[in-house]
Amino acid sequence: MIFRAIGLMSGTSLDGLDICFVRFEKQEQWSFQIVIAETIPYPETWEEQLRNSIHLSAEELLEFNAEYGFYLGKQVHQFIETHQLKNIDLIASHGHTVFHQPQKKFTLQIGDGRAIKLETGLPVIYDFRTQDVLMGGNGAPLVPIGDELLFSTYDACLNLGGFSNISFQSHHRRIAFDIVPVNIVLNKLAEQSGKRFDKNGELAQKGTVNKALLDKLSSIHFYRQPYPKSLGIEWCNENIFNSFKNIETLDLLATFTEHIAEQISQVINENALKNILFTGGGTHNSYLIEKIKAKTKAEIVIPEKQLIDYKEALIFAFMGILRLNQQVNVLSSATGSFKDHSSGIIA
Repeated sequence: MIFRAIGLMSGTSLDGLDICFVRFEKQEQWSFQIVIAETIPYPETWEEQLRNSIHLSAEELLEFNAEYGFYLGKQVHQFIETHQLKNIDLIASHGHTVFHQPQKKFTLQIGDGRAIKLETGLPVIYDFRTQDVLMGGNGAPLVPIGDELLFSTYDACLNLGGFSNISFQSHHRRIAFDIVPVNIVLNKLAEQSGKRFDKNGELAQKGTVNKALLDKLSSIHFYRQPYPKSLGIEWCNENIFNSFKNIETLDLLATFTEHIAEQISQVINENALKNILFTGGGTHNSYLIEKIKAKTKAEIVIPEKQLIDYKEALIFAFMGILRLNQQVNVLSSATGSFKDHSSGIIA
């Protein structure tokens, strides 16, 4: 069986819209080929609107949800036209996360899938997280189903995006959880130094680690909580940014980069993981990667750039295919919901 799907991903770090067209084949096992993928940078106005969407009134947010859906649809339509793509089975859209509070039974990813369908004329699967949250889960991480079926040759898969998350086999089941904030913090600090992001950790290298702050960050309760567990921007506002007062920006970057490396290596070492596939934008931060390597004996596998940048969009495309075929695409062992299920609204 062969399927072709487009995956859309907009991460919390707001570096742009990832669009990934993938060919999947199911024989004894699933295999994939990324045919074409690109990141569409957000125009400044869109980036600002998305960043501030958490502050909108209910009416404004409903309006923006539709507006952003049409924006996504137009971008995908242009992508299809530009690359003359044919025989597309579906579009799977993650949407952009505004709220994520699973303990209160809600999560919100905006970008109405029906608007995407109206712009493209193709079946769209969207809102992958809400059903899991209603079922008592975290609604995250969702990519472990792809890790299990597409990347099983690795002990673990680790994503360095807005947040870092990991998934691996433990006692014959796939477990996954968020580890620590990454680009959502580093990018915000880099912007204070006039940069969009800290390329290769060059800014962090100029700073000095603040031991008192590092100890304070390490003592945050989340890191000692059992999994499954997930993070959101609200959590960062409450637990991270409030600790950053009266410290130079470069020192904050140095300290938080050290903190990320500590938390990630601790998870790798505690679970005796041997080889880990690293993907996500943070993987390009060579200084951070070197710091993680220095703290663990595990093999850190850095794949080609296309997979680093588009693995999440690829897996959402895959989740869409599973949903269309009414197969499980969310693992309860990863999210904490009461059973495995097939999630996503079909437009």
